[in-house]
Amino acid sequence: MTLNSIYVDNLIKTALLEDINYLDTTTDYLIDENQENTAIFLAKSSGVLCGIEVALRVFEILQPNGFETKVYKHDGDKLVKGEIIAEIHGKTRTILKGERTALNLIQHMSGIATATNKAVEIVSGTKASIADTRKTLPGMRPLQKYAVTVGGGRNHRYNLSDAAMLKDNHIDAGGGIANAVSKLKSKLGHMTKVELEVRNLDELNQALEAGVDVIMLDNMSPELMKQAVDITAGKALLEASGGITDETLREIAETGVDIISMGALTHSVKAFDISLKIK
Repeated sequence: MTLNSIYVDNLIKTALLEDINYLDTTTDYLIDENQENTAIFLAKSSGVLCGIEVALRVFEILQPNGFETKVYKHDGDKLVKGEIIAEIHGKTRTILKGERTALNLIQHMSGIATATNKAVEIVSGTKASIADTRKTLPGMRPLQKYAVTVGGGRNHRYNLSDAAMLKDNHIDAGGGIANAVSKLKSKLGHMTKVELEVRNLDELNQALEAGVDVIMLDNMSPELMKQAVDITAGKALLEASGGITDETLREIAETGVDIISMGALTHSVKAFDISLKIK
């Protein structure tokens, strides 16, 4: 997966305008415009790197000419505390003005990649894959979903247009499972899949009878999930979701579900500790 450069540049420019407004009061009055410095990105903990090119792009936008970079670690690389990720050289004003925006992006993206990679390693050896959700920060979804893939996870749908997904409110408002699925299928194109959320085994059986492609097991216990796997017998993909933590991941994966989706990978992940130090 690669990021759209137009999206990345627009996001960075929005962030820079938010942070700088019309001047950097400290930097513009303190630092001579011709002063130059070298700085390093330094890992202050261990994990998976993500977003180094995005972070460096911040400085390239601020200083289109004469800004130099040396990249030692790339997205997906495992970092050890104390390792130098990259080195930059350019105008000191550029480094100081772009520092916070660059660090915000790379720390957040590396935090997601690290958390995802931990989850992937926990379920290793089972058939389950780790996936994200739409519980992302406004404007940040492409970066966050990219970070999930860098950590070894997979992307759920990007937005409401990607697939039809019936949750409890859709089912209740749509007249029940059979009616809602039938109505959807009568209008959907042949390339669009249907996923349906179920809360118990009775709804699971209804979903199977309706012929959906993916069934989400919402907040089910591992015992119920195992029964759902046996009942489904490969007729549809099974996705476990709802309140899943690192502590419960392995037990859920061992039930035989195909996918485990975790909103926490993007909506409440801890930032990865990276610093930018001027030499």
